[in-house]
Amino acid sequence: MPGALQNAATQWFGPAFDRLHPLLQALHRSGGTLGGEIAISTGTGTAGRIGRRLARKLGIPIDRPRRGFRVDIIHDSQQMQWRRRFDDGSELISIFRPVGRYPDGYWLESTGPARMRLGVDLDGGGWRWRLRGVDVRGLRLPLSLFPRTDAYKRIEPDGEGERYRFAVAFSLFPFGELLRYEGALHAIPAVTASSADPAGAAVAAAHSSAERVIP
Repeated sequence: MPGALQNAATQWFGPAFDRLHPLLQALHRSGGTLGGEIAISTGTGTAGRIGRRLARKLGIPIDRPRRGFRVDIIHDSQQMQWRRRFDDGSELISIFRPVGRYPDGYWLESTGPARMRLGVDLDGGGWRWRLRGVDVRGLRLPLSLFPRTDAYKRIEPDGEGERYRFAVAFSLFPFGELLRYEGALHAIPAVTASSADPAGAAVAAAHSSAERVIP
């Protein structure tokens, strides 16, 4: 990528960065804000109880099945920051620091007291996280004791353009799926993204056909 802006993401992927969909490349080269409406669900029975506890620890509101949502994605040469905000004011902020290079390297995601080692699989222009290990308060845990995480992002057509589809799900054997949140997001222009009601603006942007393409 001669002459391209370099940051933690482009440097970590190296030549494989070009395998991402062009709109994902743009998002992770320059950063941006995405918003829309997402679905949030928990499991049933024991899985539901564990999922609700997990949601509280992560700061994910589960009182309604659908919520306005936005995520600000920021890069510098050392890390990525994802700032997720729900329309009730709840926030979930993750810091990702690169280790090594793709495909054998990984990202260290810090979210609260937990730190996850995440590899990346590239498929069809999309990006899927692969959990490699977990530390909680400095203690390395066996993966069998930690909920399995399935998280991906990709670009898909929506009839009038393209949108950013993502899903994050946590499951634990033998209980099944504990918690899931997912949605199809659209770009929020810089002026709207800086408004006083960002999550509400995210919903408005999701219904505007003018904002169907990630910048």
